[in-house]
Amino acid sequence: MGVTGPIRVVVAKPGLDGHDRGAKVIARALRDAGMEVVYTGLHQTPEQIVATAIQEDADAIGLSILSGAHNTLFAEVIDLLRERDAEDIKVFGGGIIPEADIPPLKEKGVAEIFTPGATTASIVDWVNAHVRTTAA
Repeated sequence: MGVTGPIRVVVAKPGLDGHDRGAKVIARALRDAGMEVVYTGLHQTPEQIVATAIQEDADAIGLSILSGAHNTLFAEVIDLLRERDAEDIKVFGGGIIPEADIPPLKEKGVAEIFTPGATTASIVDWVNAHVRTTAA
């Protein structure tokens, strides 16, 4: 049974970070590429993000973090997806994330990290290539 329809992505700003311009730019780029996008707004908890992704039947969660809390917040989202048997929802993210933090985040289960300078086209291409890769 293949999944049909557009890729569904929840774009979220976890934690106390109040800068959402980048998240909005990514949400719009994904939408313009034909994906269904739910933007959760600022100051979301990992619990709220995971609940939204499950409720919206999302294929992926895109997290934007500039606050430095990426190690904690990404891990909480991954752990909650596991607890809710929703590991099929891919998690990717971006923001101000030091290169040294990327390998441990990927080991934890984050599918991809985009750092400053990543183009919207490269993010759209990655989502198209890696989310729902088994869909018919």
